[in-house]
Amino acid sequence: MNSQLKKEIEKQSKSALQLCKLLHQNPELSFQEFETAKRLAQELKDAGLEVTEDFGGNSVVGVLKNGKGAVVMLRTDMDALPVKEKTGFDFASTKKVKSKNGEEIPVMHACGHDIHMSVWTGTIKALAAKKKEWKGTLIALAQQAEEFSGGAGEAIDAGLFEKYPVPDAALAYHINPELESGKIGLVRGPVFAGVKTAEITVYGEGGHGAYPEKCIDPIVIASRIVLDLQTIVSREISPLEPVVVTVGSIHGGTRPNIIPDEVKLELTLRYYSDEAIEKVIAGIKRICNSAATMAGMPPDKLPDVTILDVDTPPVLNDEKLTGKIHGFASELIGEKNIISTKPAMTGEDFGKFGRTQENIPICLIWLGSTNPELMQELEVKGEEPEPLHSPYLKPDYPKTIETGIRLMTANAMGLMNQKD
Repeated sequence: MNSQLKKEIEKQSKSALQLCKLLHQNPELSFQEFETAKRLAQELKDAGLEVTEDFGGNSVVGVLKNGKGAVVMLRTDMDALPVKEKTGFDFASTKKVKSKNGEEIPVMHACGHDIHMSVWTGTIKALAAKKKEWKGTLIALAQQAEEFSGGAGEAIDAGLFEKYPVPDAALAYHINPELESGKIGLVRGPVFAGVKTAEITVYGEGGHGAYPEKCIDPIVIASRIVLDLQTIVSREISPLEPVVVTVGSIHGGTRPNIIPDEVKLELTLRYYSDEAIEKVIAGIKRICNSAATMAGMPPDKLPDVTILDVDTPPVLNDEKLTGKIHGFASELIGEKNIISTKPAMTGEDFGKFGRTQENIPICLIWLGSTNPELMQELEVKGEEPEPLHSPYLKPDYPKTIETGIRLMTANAMGLMNQKD
């Protein structure tokens, strides 16, 4: 990285920090990123990109063609979370929006998307300013609704890979409070788990709580189901296969002396392989039917098991692409600052871009975001940094943003200039 490029990155890092503070103060929820999208679209226009707004919703697509070469897509997410900020920053969010039921709720960038957008903008502007340093095509995607896990799919359905050049590589990044700023985390293979949501309705025959023998109690059936579901992971899936089955919600009944007619359960399922999740779903259905049958429910009143359409596939980093990113990063920040991280069971819809018929190699990079001095203080106390989605999340904004722009600029240039 020559001196002129370094100066440009320093310039863009300062500008990106100011943009980040502005975005942080004005967060917007999933599918409501109207002003955020307008601002990012303007940033792309100012950098000289051809811009399409309102793509598949609030997403923004920018294209910068710069001769013959590789096509690289850089993706950022835009949405915030319904969290009341408690950081004490002078640029903290005090914004509130109305929920679907009309209630005012606080909003915060508690997952680092403000940093993601700022790094994305700074990287694109650095690349646009230094077009002599690379050849190829840059696709810039600002994606709506990552937290809701709908934005990536809607962009694909709107024709992202049909209306624009198909990427040879797609890159994204996510802050990681467990890593010091100035460092990155890389995983060759699974990074984030796939996520599915299941809803179960358990039926019974209700009546007076004083006469249970005249009823079939769906609360008892549901309780048996909750316990038996725990055996799917422990006794039906290999210990070497990461899978999570969590019952996060159970609702049934209105009064202590009334046995209800039904109980509803909601589950989150986490996985890495399609084979494993198919086995999990089959196990859920079998356990539900068996519990109801044992209680005496007829075949036409067995539980309904619904797997919701909102689906987040696992994020699987392409090994070859990740190897290239590792090489670029080692030259830039040194091998000691590249951490081999473990897969997480949280979800991220970036994985959808790698599962289309175009078979695009993808790589998601962790950006360390906790100040090194703070990390040392916490380690001495036996404490850990505030996690993602915390109202107290306190990233090291300047260092994280500057590191992100340096690395993503180097990654894009490296891939453009080394297509094969």
